[in-house]
Amino acid sequence: MKSAMSYSCLLCILVLLPALCHSENSFTPSRATYYGSPDCYGTPTGACGYGEYGRTVYDGYVTGVSRLYRNGSGCGACYQVRCTKPQCTGEGAYVAVTDYGEGDRTDFILSTRAYAKMAKPDDYQTKQLFAYGVVEVEFRRVPCRYPGQNLLVSVSEHSRNPSYLAVMLLYVAGKDDVIAAEYWQEDCQEWKPMRRVYGAVFDTQTPPIGELYLRFQVGGSWVHPKYALPADWKAGAVYDSQVQLD
Repeated sequence: MKSAMSYSCLLCILVLLPALCHSENSFTPSRATYYGSPDCYGTPTGACGYGEYGRTVYDGYVTGVSRLYRNGSGCGACYQVRCTKPQCTGEGAYVAVTDYGEGDRTDFILSTRAYAKMAKPDDYQTKQLFAYGVVEVEFRRVPCRYPGQNLLVSVSEHSRNPSYLAVMLLYVAGKDDVIAAEYWQEDCQEWKPMRRVYGAVFDTQTPPIGELYLRFQVGGSWVHPKYALPADWKAGAVYDSQVQLD
């Protein structure tokens, strides 16, 4: 009886494993368009709040998304997007989400640079792809890759020490969303939640005086920067967490 049960379990695993692997790596059909910019990179005014980072991260291969925005938790996620026209490559473009945007039944509004990346490396093919304006695509979530780059904590320019603090994480590698942020309240000996104010930005109206310890929930785990923000943290400053994500 035990042998029969073991055989049944093994059979289930052998049947289900390919299906699970397929669902993890399969592509979803959608549509994509593009937005213009003077230098073909992203925009520093995207809804995720990234500023200049949102313009140049991933070498400007960035995108605005609609339903994938997920109230801001989709900011920083990376996707492989490839179009299905004859002018397109099989690889497509690898892009990072830096903005919210709605198009003509599109999931992606790509930077000009990212849209061009989907085309075969030929000027004529690229011009034809741009002439479509909106194209059928397929996409899948992929890990973000920032080799050798530590996670950075960026303090919003709207912060006012000590009465208001807004922060975001930059260079979030891997395949997980930044779900929450908290700060350590020393006098209460507990972690206090920060509010997702918009996009990738978390804030608090009552930051503690002195050094400030933060932690961020990335997927199912809490990430703790190795050092606290200094007591004299500055609006617009970027602090190194000394942590790298896979």
